[in-house]
Amino acid sequence: MATMADVARSAGVSVATVSHVLNGTRPVLPHTRQAVLDAVEDLGYTTNTLARSLVTARTRSIGLAVSAISNPYFTEILQGVEAAALEAGYSLLIADPHDDPGHERKVVQLLHERRVDGMIVAPSADPRDLLAYLERHEVPAVFLDRLVDAPGAAGGPRFDQVCADNAEPMSRLVTHLAGLGHRRIGLVAGRPGLSTTSERITGYRSGLAFAGLAYDERLMVHGDSESAGAEQATEALLSLGVPPTALVTGNNAMTIGVLRALSAHGLSVPGDIALCCFDDFTWADLFSPRLTAIAQPGRDIGARAVRVLLERLAEPDRAARTVRLPCTFVHRTSCGCTSTSEEGTPS
Repeated sequence: MATMADVARSAGVSVATVSHVLNGTRPVLPHTRQAVLDAVEDLGYTTNTLARSLVTARTRSIGLAVSAISNPYFTEILQGVEAAALEAGYSLLIADPHDDPGHERKVVQLLHERRVDGMIVAPSADPRDLLAYLERHEVPAVFLDRLVDAPGAAGGPRFDQVCADNAEPMSRLVTHLAGLGHRRIGLVAGRPGLSTTSERITGYRSGLAFAGLAYDERLMVHGDSESAGAEQATEALLSLGVPPTALVTGNNAMTIGVLRALSAHGLSVPGDIALCCFDDFTWADLFSPRLTAIAQPGRDIGARAVRVLLERLAEPDRAARTVRLPCTFVHRTSCGCTSTSEEGTPS
């Protein structure tokens, strides 16, 4: 098996130069770098990651703890994380906390025990044990998609956080429906305790207020961020004495449950009830009618989380920050409009 010394001899450089090229620890002249890479290829040299980690105390690996990986939105996030990590020379260890606080804590500990350099976590609705573990062990971490209301000593967040805008895009869906004449607009909201749920509820209420509509608590139900829960929640809305004429869903999984409930009642969209959803997905324009939606930049969120984590590893003492990325209003026909442009301006 070829060694680093063999690569150095073949490239005509020092072992230190080979190390700098492979580890990115110091700039190297382009022709020298290429000579090293050619020697690596010719000799079939592979780095000894374990040995390097013992010397540098780094494994060049990132732990990713995200629930509902089968959800198309989180799949996009995963793709963004994976691509950015690979580009930076990091491997990825993935675990599913199943949105369970107890399991979340165990999963994070297991990733930590595998000596990942840092973690990217989509926290559960009750992340207290998670926060305690990360703080106690001083684990570099970035919260993804869902924020944790945990101010630090200076009043800012204790951890870096990356997510999409939630309130204003949701408000835009509501005002769009109100502009089409709807006065009873229902919301199928996500799981209580999640920042995405609370922020989208805030957006829903601000959209109603902007449109001059009163908030009616009976028109807001929780679908617990999943299809089955949304189906039951929609049943509750349809059983009202005066049901809503339009619905907004809090995520793509719940949109499926809402559509199932409407179909079971023989209701057509948008003929009998208008529908808009938070979260676009690849087959949203294959539905009949095509779904008007808020598209979140999943890949960009995942990639940005990796970059923020790498910045944290490079500067452990810098202040934590929250990064929000804009969403896009995708205007189709489920809202009741007969002609649309495919995408609106960023929200």
